[in-house]
Amino acid sequence: MAETKYRRAKAVVCRERDKPMTVEEIEVEMPRRGEVMMRLSACGVCHSDLSATNGTIPFPLPLVLGHEGAGVVVAVGEGVTDYVVGDHVLSSFVSMCGKCRYCQTGRPQLCDQAAKAASTLPDGTVRTRDLAGNPLNIFSGCGVMAEYATLHVDNVVKITKDMPLDRAALIGCGVMTGVGAATNTAKVEPGSTAVVFGCGGVGLNAIQGCAIAGAAMIVAVDTSDEKLEMARQFGATHTVNAKAEENLVKTVRKLTGGADYAFECVGMGEIAAQAYGVLGKGGKAVVVGVAAPKDQTTIRTSSLTFEEKTLTGSYFGSARPRQDFPRLIGLYQAKRLKLDELITRTYTIDEAPQAFIDMAEGRNARGVIVFGDQAERTD
Repeated sequence: MAETKYRRAKAVVCRERDKPMTVEEIEVEMPRRGEVMMRLSACGVCHSDLSATNGTIPFPLPLVLGHEGAGVVVAVGEGVTDYVVGDHVLSSFVSMCGKCRYCQTGRPQLCDQAAKAASTLPDGTVRTRDLAGNPLNIFSGCGVMAEYATLHVDNVVKITKDMPLDRAALIGCGVMTGVGAATNTAKVEPGSTAVVFGCGGVGLNAIQGCAIAGAAMIVAVDTSDEKLEMARQFGATHTVNAKAEENLVKTVRKLTGGADYAFECVGMGEIAAQAYGVLGKGGKAVVVGVAAPKDQTTIRTSSLTFEEKTLTGSYFGSARPRQDFPRLIGLYQAKRLKLDELITRTYTIDEAPQAFIDMAEGRNARGVIVFGDQAERTD
C-alpha cells in the first residue's frame, strides 16, 4: 500500500481550556474522496474561535482553530468534479450535504450533517495530526487557521478570482452572520427602525445589513464609545452607550418609539431580553450572539400574544452559502458592502496569540491572519 502523503503546515491549536493557544507545525493529509486541500491566503480571527478556547463552544480538544478562511485549491480528491487546482474558495463552517430535509427546504445552515461533524469531517475522521502522529480535531469541519487545510467539498464555496482573498475571508463568518441576520433572518424592510446590541465584528455587519436593506433608523448600542463611533461608519444613525443609561430599554424605546427589529450580537441572555424589550408591537428580536450553554433569557410571555412580538435566533445569518457568498462579493464590488473598513489589523500566523489578545480586548473590528509571502498578500 502506498504511504499516505501529508503536507507540513503551521497551525493555531488549542490544547487546553482557558490557556493561550499555540502556533505549531502539524501535518495535513492530502484529500481523500470528495475532499479538497486548500492553501490558505487569509483567515479571520473570530470571537467564536475564542469561545472554543474557553469552553463556551464545547469542542473537543486538541483543536485546530479557524473557520473564516479563504485560499486556493492545491489538490482534489477522487470524485471531485466541481473544483480544480487553482480555484479560489472560501470555507463554510456549516456543511451542506444537499440531501437532508433542511438542505432540501433551503435552510442549509441547519444541515443535519454539520451537527454530526462539528469537530471532524463529515465521515467522522480528520486529516490533521501533530508531529507525533496524534489526531487533531478541527473547528466546525474547517480548521483553516493553518497554512493548509483539507476540507470536504460540502464545506467549500468557489468564488471569483478577482476578489481579494483577505477581504473575501471575512464573508465566511462575521459578514455573513451579521448581514444575513438582517437580510435573511429578520428580512428588514425599507424605512424601518432597527436596534443592534453589540458593535463587534458581527454587530457592525448587522448594522450594515440593516443599512443595505434600507432601514431608516439604525440605533447602535455598546459600552465602548470607540465602537459606537465605528458603528456610524457602517450605517448607524444613532448611538447609545449602555453604561451611561440607568434604564437602557426605556431610553431606546423613547428614541425609537418601539423598534421594528432588534439584534443581540453579544451572546448574553440578559441582552437578548433587552433586545426583545425595545421592540414595538409586531417587532422581531433576533439573537445572533452565541451564549454560554447554561445562559437563559426571561421575557414577559403575554407580550408574545398581545403584541405579536417575535424572539428568534439566527445561525450563520440563515445563510445559503453558495448563493449568499457570491451575492455579498457582488455587493462589495458594487461598493455597497464595507469589507476594507472591517480589517483593523493583519497578522502573520506567528502573531496569532496577539491577534486573540487584541480581539478579547476589543481593539479590532476584525483581525485577519495573512499567510504566504508578502508578494502574495492582498492587504
